[in-house]
Amino acid sequence: MALWIRYSQDGRGGFGRLDGNRIAVFAGDLFSDPTPTGETVDLAEVTVDLPCRPSKFIALWNNFHAMAEKQELTQPEAPLFLLKPANTYRPSGAVIAVPEAAGRVMYEGELGIVIGKAARDVDETEAAACIFGYTCINDVTAPSILKADPSFAQWCRAKGLDGFGPFGPVIATGLDPASLTVRTLVNGRERQNYPVSDMIIPPAQLVSMLSQGMTLEPGDVIACGTSNGVGPIPKEATVEVVIDGIGTLSNRFA
Repeated sequence: MALWIRYSQDGRGGFGRLDGNRIAVFAGDLFSDPTPTGETVDLAEVTVDLPCRPSKFIALWNNFHAMAEKQELTQPEAPLFLLKPANTYRPSGAVIAVPEAAGRVMYEGELGIVIGKAARDVDETEAAACIFGYTCINDVTAPSILKADPSFAQWCRAKGLDGFGPFGPVIATGLDPASLTVRTLVNGRERQNYPVSDMIIPPAQLVSMLSQGMTLEPGDVIACGTSNGVGPIPKEATVEVVIDGIGTLSNRFA
């Protein structure tokens, strides 16, 4: 197992493996034979960056049995998803200014899949080998925008405003996703706690199905969907998405 992190220090970007409060610095391409430099830096001396730069951020809807049952939704035969644009990306620790146009916003704590090598029309076995690791995601939503026009559900705009896709702080490799639990805390109070094993379409199958006709590139992120407990983000609240084995994604919403 390894925890990969990107950071900036003195105006320069870097990446490495996080071990406690120290980062072992690497050079090259994270997804293609990264090379250790022998240097280390203290986590407290750097600013945490996004752990990768996705060409696309795919966000799932209705992918957990418990939520489907509660909302009386039919379980999908294929992934139901939208794409979040790059303006939504924010690293852990960033303060997110909620746009005035958003109105009230909601948190959705989720497990994120990070693609490590290109995947197109792959089967499940091949798909598993294309998964580099996993991260924490808060798939922020503005429900008033989503439902503003009864003729058209505005999924992309409701989830695509500035800062609505924070993820990180690391990419964890060597994990069994089915053993993980996603917890979401708002100002320290737990609001979500659900097992990843309740997923309708699990990670390898999900990557395989998404890759049919659409190339997934190294660094692409897939938000696996959320479960029960979604709720509002009060102004000035800190939202933490905690997945033991990965870490804590923490952002304040101003």
